[in-house]
Amino acid sequence: MNKTVNPNELTSNDDNGPLYVAQKKVYPQSVSGTFRRIKWGLMAFCLGVYYFLPFVRWNRGIGAPSQAVLIDLPNSRFYFFFIELWPQEVYYFTGLLIVAAVTLFLMNSVGGRIWCGYLCPQTVWTDLFYAVERLVEGDRRERMKKDKSSDPMRLERISEIVLKHSIWLLIAWWTGGACVLYFSDAPTLVKQLVTFPAPMIAYVWIGILTATTYVLAGYMREQVCTYMCPWPRIQAALTDEWALNVTYRYDRGEKRTSVKKAAELRALGEHAGDCVDCYQCVAVCPTGIDIRKGPQLECIQCGLCIDACDTVMTKIGRPKRLIGYDNDINIQRRRDGKAPIYRIVRPRTVVYSAIIAAVGGIMLYVLATRSLLDVNVLHDRNPVAVKLSDGSIRNAYTVRLLNKSGYDRVIAIDADGPANATIHVVGIDSVTPDRPMIVIPRDSTSELRLLVTAPAESNPEKSIPVRFHVTDIGLGEAASATDNFVSP
Repeated sequence: MNKTVNPNELTSNDDNGPLYVAQKKVYPQSVSGTFRRIKWGLMAFCLGVYYFLPFVRWNRGIGAPSQAVLIDLPNSRFYFFFIELWPQEVYYFTGLLIVAAVTLFLMNSVGGRIWCGYLCPQTVWTDLFYAVERLVEGDRRERMKKDKSSDPMRLERISEIVLKHSIWLLIAWWTGGACVLYFSDAPTLVKQLVTFPAPMIAYVWIGILTATTYVLAGYMREQVCTYMCPWPRIQAALTDEWALNVTYRYDRGEKRTSVKKAAELRALGEHAGDCVDCYQCVAVCPTGIDIRKGPQLECIQCGLCIDACDTVMTKIGRPKRLIGYDNDINIQRRRDGKAPIYRIVRPRTVVYSAIIAAVGGIMLYVLATRSLLDVNVLHDRNPVAVKLSDGSIRNAYTVRLLNKSGYDRVIAIDADGPANATIHVVGIDSVTPDRPMIVIPRDSTSELRLLVTAPAESNPEKSIPVRFHVTDIGLGEAASATDNFVSP
């Protein structure tokens, strides 16, 4: 028999601790080395593309937008250099999302969180904000000393804080401004933003993106990676034992001791680890973790701890890469006296690569062979058919013609299905009544009302398919669509 519990008798167990760990400010130290140079290079490339790509021009002809990359929402177009996508071609974006996701899986299976450490926007902008902070306030020890100062309101300190936040806001503002430039002609919009006739929605989005960049890169920093981003949880389920992650090689590093003590132990023929407990790997970490404790959720695997450790190893005359991209299999193999094995090519990476190649190949083929002329047909529903006084049957259709090219087209319309049928385009006179010909302006959609009339004696009293053909008279390019011809 269940016993009723009085809620007032329930007490919390304080031993369980809080639901989350309070944020501790991280003071990453500057470092130089291979991976730091890679990060500088990728940061410059990514930021350069993001900030300046809207100003790149591309000639698409008279009357067409000249911006190389443009999301033209008013006209429902997406331009990417020589590619122009219409709303009907949204499947290209689906393909891009699939390729992007599988590429992320492939990167994870090869080198762990490469995306997080080098290419993630949060990492790139946070790294830039850290660079500004070091430039204005000094390196790790100086910043820590200033934050712990008993007189934080000195004029010099206030001026540093104001300068740092001013630069942060300037970067954040230009980040938001660069984003809206992808949705309108960049030089024109910049002029409008400066002289204030720009649309209010542009100012609103610049304000939103400025605030989010400033807060996420300036204050939340590693908290975004630890608590807000789902990828650390997802990648843990996708990785395998062969994936290369930033790893402390404990087979070589333990037992930790000082440089002097290690030299004494080695002189006596005893084992001493290469790790001297200098904590440089912790000092340079942008998330403030100790990589020597093994794989951790907070580690973005940026490789800065590798550079810091390599610097120390060089100074004390020990081999580099005490911390490096490795896995536990190789650590165990080295402990057993075997050579390490690196398996980049394995079933997982082959499958991911095949999916990327297949989806990418299909997209390229469809893009290369797509028609710039398209037609859609919709049958009238009320009434579905009309019987005329001479006994003939008439069906009405709404036909939408898409001319995706940069020039006007002369289009001929034919219908296959009902015997001896005639076609009439409502509101448009054609020089060839039996085969209507119309002009469709370039880069536009034209909607027509089409009447198809067929003699009753030549057609059975049932629904039969009717196929509409539209043909470019000059180029011969054609498109077709199928509907039904119905008897009343």
